[in-house]
Amino acid sequence: MSSDLAPRQGGAAPAVADGDNRYKAVQGKLDTLGRALDDAGLGLEELVRSIRRNATRAQDAARDVDNAGLDPKFVELTSNVAVALGGAGVQVKKLSETAQETADLTHEAKRTHSTLYGALDDIRSGRRERTPRPGFFNR
Repeated sequence: MSSDLAPRQGGAAPAVADGDNRYKAVQGKLDTLGRALDDAGLGLEELVRSIRRNATRAQDAARDVDNAGLDPKFVELTSNVAVALGGAGVQVKKLSETAQETADLTHEAKRTHSTLYGALDDIRSGRRERTPRPGFFNR
């Protein structure tokens, strides 16, 4: 029962948390976050499958240890590993579902932001004259 988990190189870059609230910057940050969450969800699904396989192997090993007539404490310990892996699998599945839900909400937020501010950005971007930033008249 070995783990194939290792840090991945070249994964999605984290969204920069700066004060840049321009339309295109916000769209880019939401896109980056959404892709990172989608990737995390896929990785977590693979982790769930791996944990379940390892739990099954541990349970099979406990049965083999029992059939070999070894000390019952080893059967119990190996069985406990299987149970612990099963519990970890349940929790990772919940985490995976949360990541997917958050990814869906991020994609929805990006669409809503585009609906609300896309046309305004097109107008402001198409002008040669500089225009006040949003909130300028709210002083």
